[in-house]
Amino acid sequence: MSTPISWLLASLMFLALAAGGRRVPAPPPAHGMLVVANQREHTALLIDPETRQELAKVTVGVNGHEVAVSPDSRFAYVPIYGNSGVGKPGTDGATIDIVDLHERKLAATIDLGKPLRPHRAEFGRDGLLYVTAELAKAVDVIDPATRKVIREIPTGAIESHMIVISPDGRRAYTANVAAGSVSVLDLEQRALVTVIPVAKTVQRISISADGKRVFTHDQDTARIAIIDTSTNKVASWISLPATVYSSSATPDGRKLLAASPSGKLFVIDLATGRLEQSFDIPAALGELLITPDGKSAFVSCPQAGTIEVLDIPGDKLLQPIKLTQGVDGLAWAPAIP
Repeated sequence: MSTPISWLLASLMFLALAAGGRRVPAPPPAHGMLVVANQREHTALLIDPETRQELAKVTVGVNGHEVAVSPDSRFAYVPIYGNSGVGKPGTDGATIDIVDLHERKLAATIDLGKPLRPHRAEFGRDGLLYVTAELAKAVDVIDPATRKVIREIPTGAIESHMIVISPDGRRAYTANVAAGSVSVLDLEQRALVTVIPVAKTVQRISISADGKRVFTHDQDTARIAIIDTSTNKVASWISLPATVYSSSATPDGRKLLAASPSGKLFVIDLATGRLEQSFDIPAALGELLITPDGKSAFVSCPQAGTIEVLDIPGDKLLQPIKLTQGVDGLAWAPAIP
């Protein structure tokens, strides 16, 4: 693979500055960067997915479970949840740490004003940051420019843990763990639309590339709920050999990848709803991320301390990225100019 001229110039500039005694961060990989929240170490890790090397480690608060990257790829936002699991006793986080991906250091901290246990963060098409606020049964809306909370949207349910936003930016959907439901939010009106009953307990949530289907995972029965976003009702179920914790749909809309705590990565044909293939991975409660080009999938395995890598077109597992125990939330940052 040839080296882009811009990348070569950036590397030469880095060497020149280093030789002059000034310490500057090395340039990011031209192909994109994986940002990983490590709960156990209280860090955000910057990873080159091709070399499988850790580029930087930035200390954040206790504990950051998830991470979101700004649309311009300049900053990563790590909600500081606290030292507990969802629904369990422990500290109650009230901040979001901001990591400068260019300078590779902690840039600022957003004070949410009250204990919320903020968990999952997503950027909307409006450029605002939407963060689940479990203790408020809400989603906080944050202006990244002012780093202030500008609105709180009620979810109508406890333990609103994860959030996805529709491709058109008009709707958000939260997975409400112990409530066993999914809340539908109108982001234009900043209001609750409805709460969809799903199961006794659910975990995590994903959405199809066309926004027509939302997926969440029954934790008591080995099945995935498919919610029709035009009716806001559970339209059908995908039955599997084991329960699923996280999932992600491929950009072409053909497949749903789902990670099971039993140590399986399932590949599901969305046209038929049938299990197409399964791969052995470490038993884990982690996150699943597919790159925007649909070529690679990453699965975090906190207990094993690895990021498993699936070559989607090649239909094969590659060598894992070996890190440390506690790796959890994942986000993708395209090459930073």
